[in-house]
Amino acid sequence: MSRDPRPHSPVPARPEPPGPPSTGLPSQDPLLSMHAAVVFLTAVIIGLVMGVLMFLHEKSVPSAVATGLGCCGISVPVLHKLIG
Repeated sequence: MSRDPRPHSPVPARPEPPGPPSTGLPSQDPLLSMHAAVVFLTAVIIGLVMGVLMFLHEKSVPSAVATGLGCCGISVPVLHKLIG
């Protein structure tokens, strides 16, 4: 009997599952954390609501925009402390 000159590789006990398909792009960290996204989204919603309420009260677009932007800006640090 002759032996095979090429050694056989051992069969793994558990086959490895196939990995996710590679897109060719390096993995990157998200632009915003989940906490920051929730804080900013909530601040924008608060600003929109306050702007609409001010517009309904005074019928003035500039005062509604100023109120909405002011409320959005002021609510960001408050929400950061509150949600954090």
